[in-house]
Amino acid sequence: MLNTSPFATGPGRAAGQFYRQVAVDSQVGTRSDAHHLVSLLFDGLFEAIAQARGALRAGDVPAKCKALTRAAAIVEEGLRAALDLRAGGQLARDLQELYGYVTMRLTQANLSCDEAPLDECVRLMRPLADAWVSIRTQASNT
Repeated sequence: MLNTSPFATGPGRAAGQFYRQVAVDSQVGTRSDAHHLVSLLFDGLFEAIAQARGALRAGDVPAKCKALTRAAAIVEEGLRAALDLRAGGQLARDLQELYGYVTMRLTQANLSCDEAPLDECVRLMRPLADAWVSIRTQASNT
């Protein structure tokens, strides 16, 4: 029997689908709110990467795996899943490729217990996060 709980995940209901439904149910529709949500995703990504880095240094493999799994989920189920490839054109396609690359590097960091891919992910994603903050600031000023 399929679990129809709004908190169910797995084959019957992806976590990303749940968050999209919450956004619809909450009627999050203003640009300001959307920008804020994307900013929160970036904040969560950087927090998860920092936790993974700390776990790597402490030799805490389960915590490292948990943090990097969370980071990859934020990229895939939050940032990448929200792209509208039709409306977003080349920019959306470029972001889709970047997010795929970042997910691959997070996976490599997890498998190799290496911080270098984490540094690269932060270096690639920080300008996007900063741009979202700037866009939100501009949107709220108009």
